Amino acid sequence: MPPRDKPSPGSLSAEIEELFSELWQVPRFAGLRRGFRPNVDSYHTDEPHELTVIVEAPGIDPATLTIVVSERTLVIAGERTRERSGGRVYQQMEIEYGPFQRQVRLTEDVEPDRARARYEQGILTISLPVAETPPAGQRYTITVESGGASGE
Repeated sequence: MPPRDKPSPGSLSAEIEELFSELWQVPRFAGLRRGFRPNVDSYHTDEPHELTVIVEAPGIDPATLTIVVSERTLVIAGERTRERSGGRVYQQMEIEYGPFQRQVRLTEDVEPDRARARYEQGILTISLPVAETPPAGQRYTITVESGGASGE
């Protein structure tokens, strides 16, 4: 038998990552997850002075999204629903559906009454102006504006 080359640390790491990502595709493990978890980015800008949160939300009706900000927490909730199968027999099912809720800790106090949310081409962008003084401890619901294609 010829000697085998040792894998490089980088290739071994890549193989391990691939194994773990494939593990979630196994039905036994995939069934443990409920709904889906959309990806979220958040960042701070100085001009304008605000926090921005971006959520990947393709296939979600923006009218069904709920966005609530209170104190230093932002909660985004919704659901991506699957069309009725209509007699279809799926060969492959990888798209995640179901309810979701994401909670984002805000690094600064914001002015929730000036917050804006926009849904465009499957991306939800929430802009939260930074407050000069902490707001009263109330909950605010942010209405989502829709523009362009819904991403469905």
